[in-house]
Amino acid sequence: MADEPKSNSTLRDDQHLLDLEPLPETENKGEMSFGGRVSRRSFLSGLGAAGLVVGASPLSIAAAPATTTAQDGPPVATSVVINGKKYDLTGVEARVTLLDLLRERLYLTGTKKGCDHGQCGACTVHINGRRVNSCLTLAVMTAGKEVTTIEGIGQPGSLHPMQAAFVEHDGYQCGYCTSGQIMSAVALLKEPIGPTDEDVQHGMAGNICRCGAYPNIVAAVQQVRAQGSVPASA
Repeated sequence: MADEPKSNSTLRDDQHLLDLEPLPETENKGEMSFGGRVSRRSFLSGLGAAGLVVGASPLSIAAAPATTTAQDGPPVATSVVINGKKYDLTGVEARVTLLDLLRERLYLTGTKKGCDHGQCGACTVHINGRRVNSCLTLAVMTAGKEVTTIEGIGQPGSLHPMQAAFVEHDGYQCGYCTSGQIMSAVALLKEPIGPTDEDVQHGMAGNICRCGAYPNIVAAVQQVRAQGSVPASA
């Protein structure tokens, strides 16, 4: 049998000798060896260990605890005032809309859910005096603000002038969109809208009436505008 070739102890510049501990001969008799020094299993185990060390370094850095300390800042508001009453928002999930908060949790059902996409205006409410679509507003975003719903601008026996004008001019039929129409009309009284009926139609374009009571709605709005008085609650 020919002698096995001896390993060359002289390495080129681009070669490096791995100092790995060979496995006992009794456990690796059937394994192929490299020059009688390192078994295949030992060599691959060494490479795997080196890869784990290299790969673990960024993870260790990423998992390092932050050493920065929180800076003192202004207190974060966790409550909202709705129709003059304060409500705590601490337990409200971030995904809950203002519309669902009003209807499902506070049972203020005068605000209607129509399209739920901000296109019909049935859910219109006021936030700090400005009209918004409550279906597109997260409840937690109203923290520290004042919200007014249709229940907050007038009640039977003490109607807001806009509510009374809608009744007088039949500014509704089925009534589903009426609360949103009235809330938009009340906000319009404080907005820079022109004097004509066409200006009012443009200002109310975000509120849809499927019954087609638009002429009566415009007449109601124009009557209140002509009176020239806007209640403080508006």
